[in-house]
Amino acid sequence: MAAPAKRSRVVAPAGSGEHDPASDPDPDPDPDPDPDPDPVAGFLRWCGQVGLELSPKVAVSRQGTVAGYGMVARESLQPGELLFAVPRAALLSPRTCSIRGLLEREQGALQSQSGWVPLLLALLHELQAPASLWSPYLALWPKLGQLEHPMFWPEEERKRLLQGTGVPEAVEKDLSNIQSEYCSIVLPFMEAHPDLFSHRVRSLELYRQLVALVMAYSFQEPLEEDEDEKEPNSPLMVPAADILNHVANHNANLEYSPDCLRMVATQPIPKGHEIFNTYGQMANWQLIHMYGFVEPYPDNTDDTADIQMVTVREAALQGIKVEAERLLLHERWDFLCKLEMVGEEGAFVIGRKEVLTDEELITTLKVLCMSAEEFTEFKDHSGWEDKWEEDSLMITNIPRLKASWKQLLRDSVLLTLQTYATDLKTEQDLLSSEVYVKLSWREQQALQVRYGQKMILHQLLELTN
Repeated sequence: MAAPAKRSRVVAPAGSGEHDPASDPDPDPDPDPDPDPDPVAGFLRWCGQVGLELSPKVAVSRQGTVAGYGMVARESLQPGELLFAVPRAALLSPRTCSIRGLLEREQGALQSQSGWVPLLLALLHELQAPASLWSPYLALWPKLGQLEHPMFWPEEERKRLLQGTGVPEAVEKDLSNIQSEYCSIVLPFMEAHPDLFSHRVRSLELYRQLVALVMAYSFQEPLEEDEDEKEPNSPLMVPAADILNHVANHNANLEYSPDCLRMVATQPIPKGHEIFNTYGQMANWQLIHMYGFVEPYPDNTDDTADIQMVTVREAALQGIKVEAERLLLHERWDFLCKLEMVGEEGAFVIGRKEVLTDEELITTLKVLCMSAEEFTEFKDHSGWEDKWEEDSLMITNIPRLKASWKQLLRDSVLLTLQTYATDLKTEQDLLSSEVYVKLSWREQQALQVRYGQKMILHQLLELTN
């Protein structure tokens, strides 16, 4: 994920195991039987205790925010002004939690594909620890059990509302990976340390909810430029920073330094306006999958639509009746796989202004549309002379592509549109009618995801006509 991004989708080891979530303990451990009647006041007192410096020009509030708690400007702010600074000691991570020594000693046993297990164990412990340093911070979290990620939607509703968007498939992978990670690593670890993890937190359902919360509220510190080959940094919880909501046109950004993390204004913020961070360049399908919300069309300028790579192969195979030609096309596809331009599970990502996977798409269209002689020469020389001359493929340049490339792209778009349950006109009619306000919140969010993707795909249809 890009450096400023808040979150990263959990990718736990593949696998599954039979487990009945209904048999789990209460997923809300209710660690504080006597919660502060004013959690914001308690959080602000805690900030003073741990040295978290909040500018007097900002306020934590539920009033004037787009969702839940947020941060609002008490006074006008200018670019570069410090909104708050979080000392590293106030971060909640495996290195700062009260069981950090144990997590460090056992790090070998806690390895997973996601890399999230140590943080999740730290959160499970702090949630039920009677004297957790972070209790006032945890009190501002959304109530577990009320998160709106699609992983908590009924399967039928998820598939019905989000068919074709890529979200149901991503959720199914997550649920399988989460269960595998919990059953093979997390639960055995908690059972081996019953003095540190009460029965209240030994719950697959609670673990799912914490995974969703980490997806939606954790941060990953970016790697240094000379560390690009390293694994991404583990996620961590950043008090105050995770209060800020997201929009594509954000007005604040998190900066990292050796001593603290600083949230700084990036554009003028008038008095009374909400302060927004960025979770990265997130399409609506990513926002709903990882955070449980979307930006209504056309606000999300980072929205994208995917064309599955195998769909382009399917489009190229349409109409081929001669077995020799079919074999030749498969040979070309295999060669593209060796070049790492395509893959069975990959996708070409189309933004509203440019193709984000332009090299992969251009190379694929060219190779699949080559004559047999051109392909032979291409294989022998591992390249060609007339490469695409632009730095990136802007959407407005699509009409400049060769006719055969445009036709293949158009056929691929048409096949992609068939994966949705409804067409663009149906979505437009819903959005423009009084019916929209009567839809459930989930129906509205899913409609925005589908509509944004279809608008991008229909734009491609017009440009390849």
